[in-house]
Amino acid sequence: MLRALGSLVIAVLLATEVKAEDYPLDYWARRAAVGVPTLSPDGSKFALLRIMERGGNPVIEVYETDKLDEEPRRINSDPMEISFLGGWITNDILLFSARQQVRDQIDGFNQGTYEQKNAIYDHSKNKLGQIRQPYFSPVGRLKGESDKVLISIIEGVPDGLQGGTSQSIRRGYYEYDVKRNRKKLIARATRERQSISFDGEGNATHATGYVQGKSVWYWRPKGTKDWEEMFERDKDNFQSFSVWGPDPEKEDHYLVRAHNGNDKAGIWSYDARNKRFAELIYRRSDVDVDSSRAVFYHSNVMKYPDTPAGITWCKDKCYREFFDPNEEALYRQLGEIIPHADQITVYDRSEDGNTLIVVNEAPRDPGSYYLIRNGRISKIGGAKPYLEYDQLSDVEYITYKARDGREINGYVTVPKGEGPFPLIVMPHGGPYVSETIDEYDEWSQMLAHYGYMVLQPQYRGSRKYGLDYYRSAFIDGSEAGRAMQDDKDDGALYLVKQGRVDPDKIAMFGWSYGGYAALIAASREDQIYQCAIAGAAVTDPDWQLDQYRYRMDGIQKTEQLTTWDGAVSPIKEVDKVNIPLFIIHGDNDQRVPPDHYYMYVDELEKAGVAHKKLLLEKADHFSSTLFYHHKMELYESMLQFFEGECGLKGTQSSVASIQGR
Repeated sequence: MLRALGSLVIAVLLATEVKAEDYPLDYWARRAAVGVPTLSPDGSKFALLRIMERGGNPVIEVYETDKLDEEPRRINSDPMEISFLGGWITNDILLFSARQQVRDQIDGFNQGTYEQKNAIYDHSKNKLGQIRQPYFSPVGRLKGESDKVLISIIEGVPDGLQGGTSQSIRRGYYEYDVKRNRKKLIARATRERQSISFDGEGNATHATGYVQGKSVWYWRPKGTKDWEEMFERDKDNFQSFSVWGPDPEKEDHYLVRAHNGNDKAGIWSYDARNKRFAELIYRRSDVDVDSSRAVFYHSNVMKYPDTPAGITWCKDKCYREFFDPNEEALYRQLGEIIPHADQITVYDRSEDGNTLIVVNEAPRDPGSYYLIRNGRISKIGGAKPYLEYDQLSDVEYITYKARDGREINGYVTVPKGEGPFPLIVMPHGGPYVSETIDEYDEWSQMLAHYGYMVLQPQYRGSRKYGLDYYRSAFIDGSEAGRAMQDDKDDGALYLVKQGRVDPDKIAMFGWSYGGYAALIAASREDQIYQCAIAGAAVTDPDWQLDQYRYRMDGIQKTEQLTTWDGAVSPIKEVDKVNIPLFIIHGDNDQRVPPDHYYMYVDELEKAGVAHKKLLLEKADHFSSTLFYHHKMELYESMLQFFEGECGLKGTQSSVASIQGR
């Protein structure tokens, strides 16, 4: 494949899009038009999810890779909604999931209104079938097996039971023969080994679980079925340890992401037999190795399933450091032929290596998908094909000093035109997450399109910048509403000092923890904001604390208990609100129950504090789960609030754009 790409003239078959200087609000609200393409193992077909109309549900489209000009087969699950495209189990069998609403209201904390069902599509017979086992999920393909896959099944669980540990210890792992509808037990989870990992041939390699309040990792020597302990960590130890897979260069060694006594997490070769860190492979002094993509593997996962290709670290964007020179050459060549190449990923690849699906994502590319086959590259779809690269905004990585001297990083989305601009400070949720703006961010791009500069501050507590940075948010008592809040304000003041932001046109908009931060901003005495919008916000930390207290353990429990137990409480500071405030919530929010919204709005009305409110019908907590009609209602009300009650106005009129759609 590398030689083909290097020697053949590549014919680029790309659809041209019509440029638009001023997009209607509808463009931002639409769900991804195309997503999750998947190749059959032999590369003869691919499937993807497509939304055919605005506000519609996804359908599955199946294409012949050599006949792209022909109409695809389309599969829907009406009246259910296709929610997940699992991929090809064999060259003909495609796995997918559909969901249906089973209740109108959330049924307890972190329990939603939808339930999933698994189904298969047999392309050779053009036939749909249902997988009756309710807790079936694919684990991976098996090298050299065309009709067998590795699956997991949660067994003996009564219908309706949801939750973690009780399910995980009932999980069985099977080799599943699709054609014969037979399964063979490979391994079964226990309390000590709740999560088991396998190599490409279906052999159990390592596992993790909990023993007497400790996290314990196990390994299985080759040729045996005996588990041996390799590492244990006290539940309250904040230093990370995660196993990615066997080290192919050293017997009985594993590649792990760990701190190992250092502030920044790196990649190590760990000697499982002797329980020691044997060799540091990669570590940086400025940021952790990425937690979710620490080690990435060969792009041909069917032929080389256990071959690490490199590591990933993220700062202004995400970077790859390659172990495999052939994979490095492949990615370099892909970067030369894909338009506006930024974050390129080989999404899927045929077993013979000659057919690839590649995705490019970037702040100015919501996701573009390409098929490479027989020396030709064809664009097979885009997540938002109506948004043009040149019409979207640049994102900058900045560093500034907080008032206590700590260095804070952030991302700034810069609108078209000349500043100073009105500014929206948009803190991430979590709060203990790693945010990297190396992909398209709908909210920041939408706001920038209407003339607002957007700051996404990586305030203390954000992951990726080492243990000290992360723990500084709570280790000496909660900084929620205090230093964490100062970090956000100081970022805005930094941009004002640079002359890039109008000091009289600053607002905060956040979701989840970001919504909590917006409520705190609305009641601060040294006020720098003209208004605030709080979405899905924790309004009463004490009440939220009760939801977490008995549902978590270890580090996560310490995070949450310390954070919320000592946090500044918005509901106790309602009478201090001194700027226009807009509070938004979903009435089916299972993470931050809507009672937070009801209680806070009630207190606002008792105190006679002017406010605007919006309850999104049947909306869940996470922004990624919002439907088209939710987004239209949300975005329209937000933009009108910024321009109206708040008095902010971007370089173009958002209200005029909304009214003219």
